[in-house]
Amino acid sequence: MSVLGLVETILGFVGIVAIGWIMKRTGVLKAQDVRPINALIIYVGLPAMIFRAVHGAALGSDLVLVAAVAWGVFVVTALLSWAIARALNLPRSIAGGFILAAALGNTGYIGYPISEALLGDTGLVRAIFYDVFGTVGALLLVGLFIAQRFSDSAEEPSINPLREALAFPAVIALALALVLRPVAVPELVSTGIDALANIVVPLIMVSVGLSLKFSSIRRHAAPLVFLGVLRLVAAPLVALGIGSLALSDHEALRLVVLEAGMPSMMLTLVIGARFRLDTDFIAGAILVTTLASILSIPLMQVLVG
Repeated sequence: MSVLGLVETILGFVGIVAIGWIMKRTGVLKAQDVRPINALIIYVGLPAMIFRAVHGAALGSDLVLVAAVAWGVFVVTALLSWAIARALNLPRSIAGGFILAAALGNTGYIGYPISEALLGDTGLVRAIFYDVFGTVGALLLVGLFIAQRFSDSAEEPSINPLREALAFPAVIALALALVLRPVAVPELVSTGIDALANIVVPLIMVSVGLSLKFSSIRRHAAPLVFLGVLRLVAAPLVALGIGSLALSDHEALRLVVLEAGMPSMMLTLVIGARFRLDTDFIAGAILVTTLASILSIPLMQVLVG
């Protein structure tokens, strides 16, 4: 797909996001309606999409390297964001949200549809491994501890990373797809899986639109600028550097740069609420990076060539 085609695809997604936002503004849907929509996506749609993509796909050793690049990007951006949060002297609840929103990209919700549109089925499979074994793994194994460390609550929720990981629907779907690869899926079942997988992209975009909160930007303009640069510029540049050394396939390199440059992960808002971080700041980070990614994603793809 050409850069112009990528821009058109992203603008198409933005149009669906706008529909979600307009539905909230006109009262057709309410902000709290995002919870059942997200539950449908997380527990039904995304597992179906992951199973469909991975079950019949050709899997290569490059998928391990793709996940390794994801971890490298997370470690570098987390350290950079921690240093910047200290330099800006951010309050604990904002600093925790700053680190999570800068280090963790929306590699599933937004990354899957854009990767599939730009790089086809192979790109989607690579995006799934980048997301599940990279971003989601980093969230569950490290991100939860970061949130706990910066929590303003005296009673911090107890966490079991292994239990959280094993219970995550995307991980379960990926494991089933790998285990059942030698088994032919009956047409009736595959038709149902296809129908469920096809609801994911429009529901994700509507969910993003319902989650947008423009009022959350004004109070935190300066740290949000730093966060946007980290998430949309520094992270994909780190992926380009690591990927150039680790990956021999140029399309795989394009994928890791694409995924690394996704806007802030929407699940960071859920984690922030759970650990009493500043959710208004996290919502502002999601909004700013989502809107800015309309320009940054195509520019980074031009850079990688």
